[in-house]
Amino acid sequence: MAPVLTSPLVSTQWLADHIGADELVVLDASVHTTGVGTAMRWQAARDAYEQHGHVPGARYADLVDDFSAPDAEVPFTRPSAERFESAARALGITNGSTVVVYDDSVGEWAARLWWIFRAFGFDDVAVLDGGFTKWRDEGRPVRVGPLRGEVPPSSTESFLAGEERPVWADHDRVLRAVRGEEPAAVVLAAPPSALGADHPGVVPGSTAITTDDVVDPDTNTLRRGAALAEVFAPVLDADEIVTYCGVGSAACVDALALTVLGHDQVKVYDGSLAEWWRLEPELVAS
Repeated sequence: MAPVLTSPLVSTQWLADHIGADELVVLDASVHTTGVGTAMRWQAARDAYEQHGHVPGARYADLVDDFSAPDAEVPFTRPSAERFESAARALGITNGSTVVVYDDSVGEWAARLWWIFRAFGFDDVAVLDGGFTKWRDEGRPVRVGPLRGEVPPSSTESFLAGEERPVWADHDRVLRAVRGEEPAAVVLAAPPSALGADHPGVVPGSTAITTDDVVDPDTNTLRRGAALAEVFAPVLDADEIVTYCGVGSAACVDALALTVLGHDQVKVYDGSLAEWWRLEPELVAS
C-alpha cells in the first residue's frame, strides 16, 4: 500500500522512514542555471544526479524537456496532458503512486513539478522540505550513479491525467489585474539575484515576496506558522493571488507556501517574466 500524505510537504525523516515502500516514487527534479535575467539559461541536472548523488531510489525527472512543452515560445511552459502522462509513465508512476519530489536548490523545481501534478488532478504528491541539501547535510544515505533496471515497465493504461484545474494564470489574467479589471494580488517570487541588476521592469503593482523571504537559509526548509504568515501578510487577505517569477519556477515555491498557509485561490503565471517582457515591453515597472 502506498504511503499516505497529510501535507504538501514531507520531512527528510518521513522520507527516510518510507523509502522502499510500495508505490512510493521519489523524483529528483533538479535544474541548473547559468546567467541572470534575460541572459539566464537552463539545463537538466541529470549529470549532477548521477555523478554527485541522489536520494537512494530516486528517479530523475527532466523538467527542461519531458515535463514542459518543447515548442512553446517561452521556457518551461507547462506540458499538455498527453505529454505529462507520457513523462509520468516513463518514470513508473501510476495513479496509485505516492510521489515525493525534491531538488538540489531551494525547492523551486520540486515545487514546479508538484504544481504540475496537482494541476492535472494528481494530489498524492508532496515536496521534500529542505530538498537534497537538507538530506545530504543530515548525513543520510546518498546513491551515486544512474538507476538501472529499477523503473518498472508501465502499460499505456498505467497513468492517466485528470482534467486540468484552473490553477494557472495567463498573460490576459495578469493584465486584467494590472488594469484593475479583475483584482488579484500579484506576487513576484524571483529574488534580485536571479533577475540581475539590469533587467526590464516587472509587472506593475507587484508585491515582492521572494524565495529568499520564504525559505529559511539555515535549514533550506519553508518557514513555518506565524513566521510564514508574516512573510505573506501583505497579500493573505486577497481573494486571489497570482505568483510569478522568471519562468514560473520560484513562483511555485510561493504557491506551495500559500497552500501550506491554507489559501486556496492561488494561480501561477505560467509565462512569467519571460512572456511579460516579450508581450508588454512598455507596460513595466522597475
